[in-house]
Amino acid sequence: MSNRNSYLTSKQVAELLMVSSAAVCNWALKGELLAKSTPGGHRRFLVKDIEKFAREKNIELNIVRHDKLKILIVDDDKDICDYLSIILNTAEQDIMVEISRDGFDAGTRLRTFFPDIVLLDLMMPGLDGFRVCKSIKQEHGEEHVRVIAITGNKSDENVQKILQAGAEGCLEKPINKTTLFKVLGLTSKVSNIIKLSGSSL
Repeated sequence: MSNRNSYLTSKQVAELLMVSSAAVCNWALKGELLAKSTPGGHRRFLVKDIEKFAREKNIELNIVRHDKLKILIVDDDKDICDYLSIILNTAEQDIMVEISRDGFDAGTRLRTFFPDIVLLDLMMPGLDGFRVCKSIKQEHGEEHVRVIAITGNKSDENVQKILQAGAEGCLEKPINKTTLFKVLGLTSKVSNIIKLSGSSL
């Protein structure tokens, strides 16, 4: 199972408890299953809270062990992609990272890499992050993918637009490692801050 301090989507919780997503939402509404709401209005559940709930309800968890957490970075800036890839690989969790440099390639990798999380730049030539996010959330079987937007232009308008498209949050560049890890539910195995010489961040 995922790290006990990491968050899962309603669909992932439903699979763990072997119930419908509607049942999970109903438990959350009643306050029986603790949930956190993202800025985009999506529910997220801590693994440790799910385990506690399952014990109380005498439910056996349907645990499917994944070797690695898959994160897809989508950004046309090579320096940012390299920076994010490096800091993600300082996490204690076992992570697999792939990089996509444009929105069209991201669509292909969604169907070949099957990421759990997408770190998505908003401003890209061709197919921008807003349309990529909408595509992810509207495609059958991919609505469970967590989308975290990243942008150098974090205006209120852009934030509201990407949240409406289905992202659960929006981080401003330069990306703060501590903030990123908190949002992703990761813990770091190193305490020092990584600095890349020549980075455009």
